[in-house]
Amino acid sequence: MKITLSKLSLSLAGAMLLAGGTVASAKNPMVGGAAMYPTKDIVDNAVNSKDHTTLVAAVQAAGLVDTLKGAGPFTVFAPTNAAFAKLPTGTVETLVKPENKATLTTILTYHVVPGRLTAMDIEKLAKANGGKAMLTTVQGETLSVAKENGGWYLTDAKGGKSKITIPNVMQSNGVIHVVDTVLMP
Repeated sequence: MKITLSKLSLSLAGAMLLAGGTVASAKNPMVGGAAMYPTKDIVDNAVNSKDHTTLVAAVQAAGLVDTLKGAGPFTVFAPTNAAFAKLPTGTVETLVKPENKATLTTILTYHVVPGRLTAMDIEKLAKANGGKAMLTTVQGETLSVAKENGGWYLTDAKGGKSKITIPNVMQSNGVIHVVDTVLMP
């Protein structure tokens, strides 16, 4: 039986649909209801995610748009709107004020690591270091990453934990890992 590449692709697409997936998820994972394209940069993809409107507004308020549209590569641990909602009432509104730009920038750059670290890269680093990877952020402090209860968790400088909920959202200038809690330096 001869199977051509196009027939195989159609069969795989059909199998994904039957399994409840979408054809777009084969190449372009869905984040916040939008396909994420590896040919677009971090900012161009993030603006399409309805789950990251707070993050996008914060990046704009901090003046980090041009940086995150740059060549990179960057690894971004991207908190969702729900993650920002866990912060005390009024925190986000206070942080996006012009007079708090430095503090906001510190928090946001704590979510960015230089280089392109996939979930496999993080797992290898953790395995090589006794189960915990230490990542130095663009902000200058470290985050630790370890596997707990079957998932990968980041621990921030204050001891807070954030779960990676969607790993490996590839970008033209790096990779995004969606997280469920805002990290604090």
